[in-house]
Amino acid sequence: MQTSVVVLLAALSLVTTQAMAKAPETPDAAKAASLDTANANQAVLKQLPFAQRSEYDAARRGLVAAFEGEVLNAQGTVVWNTHQYDFLKQDQAPDSVNPSLWRMAQLNANAGLYQVAEGLYQVRGLDLANMTIIEGKDGLVIIDPLFATETAKAALTLYYQHRPRKPVVAVIYSHSHLDHFGGVRGVVDEADVKAGKVRIYAPDGFMEHAISENVLAGTAMLRRGTYQGGSTLPRGERGQLDAGLGKGVPVGGTISLIAPTDLITKPLETHDIAGVQVEFQLTPGTEAPSEMNLYLPQFKALGMAENAVMMMHNILTPRGAEVRDAKAWSRFLDDSLVRYGDKSEVMFVQHSWPTWGASAISTLLADQRDMYAFINDRTLHLLNQGLTPAEIADAVKRLPGDLDQKWYTRGYYGTLSFNTRAVYQRYLGFYDGNPANLDPLTPEQAGKQYVQALGGADKVLQLMQTAMQQGDYRWAVQLGNHLVFAEPDNQAARHAQADALEQLGYRSESATWRNMYLVGAMELRNGAPTQSGKAVADLVRAATPAMFLDLLAVRLDSDKAQGHDMTLDWNFDDLQQRFALTLRNGVLTYRENSSHAKPDVQVQMSKAVLDRINLRELDFATAIKQGDIKLQGDASRFTALLGMLGSFVPNFNIVTP
Repeated sequence: MQTSVVVLLAALSLVTTQAMAKAPETPDAAKAASLDTANANQAVLKQLPFAQRSEYDAARRGLVAAFEGEVLNAQGTVVWNTHQYDFLKQDQAPDSVNPSLWRMAQLNANAGLYQVAEGLYQVRGLDLANMTIIEGKDGLVIIDPLFATETAKAALTLYYQHRPRKPVVAVIYSHSHLDHFGGVRGVVDEADVKAGKVRIYAPDGFMEHAISENVLAGTAMLRRGTYQGGSTLPRGERGQLDAGLGKGVPVGGTISLIAPTDLITKPLETHDIAGVQVEFQLTPGTEAPSEMNLYLPQFKALGMAENAVMMMHNILTPRGAEVRDAKAWSRFLDDSLVRYGDKSEVMFVQHSWPTWGASAISTLLADQRDMYAFINDRTLHLLNQGLTPAEIADAVKRLPGDLDQKWYTRGYYGTLSFNTRAVYQRYLGFYDGNPANLDPLTPEQAGKQYVQALGGADKVLQLMQTAMQQGDYRWAVQLGNHLVFAEPDNQAARHAQADALEQLGYRSESATWRNMYLVGAMELRNGAPTQSGKAVADLVRAATPAMFLDLLAVRLDSDKAQGHDMTLDWNFDDLQQRFALTLRNGVLTYRENSSHAKPDVQVQMSKAVLDRINLRELDFATAIKQGDIKLQGDASRFTALLGMLGSFVPNFNIVTP
């Protein structure tokens, strides 16, 4: 009898999912780019300003020491290896890679310690995100200690090899995504935080969003994130070469979290941290629900967190999340432009590389402001003319004016196609207004009907082959999807669909789209990979009992629960928190700080015991037997409730039924 908060394995970020998947040991090899794909990629060279090389210089500017090699975990396993991307050193993009994405992948491959300004440094290329280090009078201030403790420790070690060994006296979490706080125990000791020697600053709502954003849909996000990051793909010119925001995440690294000591709650707040004046600008609802920029007057440096990285970001991530507010994002960028643009000599971000010069900074902020405003307003303009999400995505092919020719507005991570549909979803939902789509057939049902209507499987395969010969891979993929869902064991269909998806991946400018196409192709040929991992102790302990009960309600199998109505009082003695649970009509609800007059069973335990259960160090039966959980009333009701819970495993099929 055991239950566990499965999704807290992952805790909340696109990147968590990528560390958990294992690819088949002997996968079918990827195929070469078709002539049509090679020609399409070659044409990109004439569409964008590849002769402009200033960003190559910017990405390398201020290099103090390069990092080349590996980072190991405590077991001696490699969690980060820069050499796996050595293939990117060749100048010309191969036929299997969009040249624009190849360019971005090369820029993201720079790894090492960089001086941003006098007393301001970054370690880049040791993780998906950057770690920024401020040299204060009283010690170091670290902004965003990366995804894993191992890479964070390696980053700080690299810094200490070339700079004075001052103690870390403060950490700043710029926002609530895991790749910006997961490595904190690699740079500070929690005992020093509790003793007041180290302060940790974070935006308002940080802990709630850092834990809860993916809790209820976490297993699905875990699986979808494997596609987005391409973690199961081999590294190479026919596989994964980038994640858009960086190379990827440490595989097998240790994730941690130490709660903030200081929350930034006002729109603008100024603090003296280690003798450095830091002005914080809250930007809720932009790239993350809890996020903030900062300005360092003595350095004339503007830190834009993840709100103005060197590419178009996601309004809705392919892995899944709440839709972000593109209009608010645009307005906060304009606020930063007005407040800091003309007095900043350098702008640094927590992905990508810095921008130097007030004019260049102001232009970039204005361009990205216009980009997000355009995505929001153009989508609304077209939806108010009656266009559907697919029609809007097809109509909005490029950004207006000069924006389309700016490298830092290209869709390496987010895309116009996906972002316009996300704005539509934010305002109108997923339904496109056509009654024909009110109650669509499932993919399996529709697939069988389409295959029959088109003349059978052999005919559909023939149509796919014709479409691919004509370079119409989008149509081939639509045909193939129907066939695979109609006949999932049809190997010819699966391999034809894989071939078509692969060519779309090779053409994609977006790293995330490339990864999703190529993972889909790989799984059609080899099957879905296994998923493994363990719960993250810091994140489980930070989850509230209410979050656990919310997930319990999601895990409840309502069919099994029919006819088993009951009431439970669940009390956490150490927190002095009580919950009144009601199972009725196959639905589990609860009231916080409440009790039933006559509950069927009362459950008494500590949060620490619940944490051990969620970490799979203990199960409910053993906890009850040894007195860690005390039951009063009809104990069989509690046992019955546990028996109604389903389990979620993040290896469900995506490209097949």
